[in-house]
Amino acid sequence: MDLAQAVVLALIQGITEFLPISSSGHLILVPELVGWPDQGLGFDIAVHLGTLAAVIVYFRRDLLAMATALLEPRRPEFRLAVCIVVASVPLGVAGLLFSDQVEGALRSPGVIAASTAGFGVLLWLGDRLGRGRRSETALGWRDVAAIGFGQALALIPGTSRSGITMTVALAMGLSRQAAGRFSFLLAIPAIAMAALWQFMQFMSSPEPVAWSALALAAAVAAAVAFATIAVFLSLIERIGMAPFAIYRVLLGGALVYLL
Repeated sequence: MDLAQAVVLALIQGITEFLPISSSGHLILVPELVGWPDQGLGFDIAVHLGTLAAVIVYFRRDLLAMATALLEPRRPEFRLAVCIVVASVPLGVAGLLFSDQVEGALRSPGVIAASTAGFGVLLWLGDRLGRGRRSETALGWRDVAAIGFGQALALIPGTSRSGITMTVALAMGLSRQAAGRFSFLLAIPAIAMAALWQFMQFMSSPEPVAWSALALAAAVAAAVAFATIAVFLSLIERIGMAPFAIYRVLLGGALVYLL
């Protein structure tokens, strides 16, 4: 992988990891359009670590508050931390049970195109019908379970982890910003689990490592992801989810046409 490919794909990953538009669809479409080879597991691990660093830095105050609340279980930050852990369980279990299917049949262009467009429509419906005002600290256990099982569906390529968790959160009555914040906090264990899983696969069949390209990719993904989170949360209450839903439907159509 040359440096230009690493930078372009890291930009794409940094933007699409947190926007509800499916990173997998983009990372398949762009290399196909320009004829690039598969970027490899080493690259995937690098950009995941970059985006993980970005979300940790952005929410550092929230994470510190949750950590200090471990000694004071009555604080709302303690409950939020427990909600994040509980909502992460379905994804971890589903990943262990269905990893072969995810890496196999579900990676077909047809599945990715259908899930990109179909879950885009659901995102629009969740935004249109939810109209909630609740914050992420007001989540009930039914809400947490629903969001957690929704996140497990993100194993289907093209679904978008952020997209499906925001969709369910909106349907459960959270405000747009609260849905975004909880989705991004939930990304921390999700991305960490993905990076760990990829690292285990990488160690079992090591590839040649272009360290300079991977370091650059991780830095670019981190910077772009941080900016994406900040811009999204500042604008989402005004613009809503419709632009992302429309874009997903168009992207799904492009994937069908090109692949």
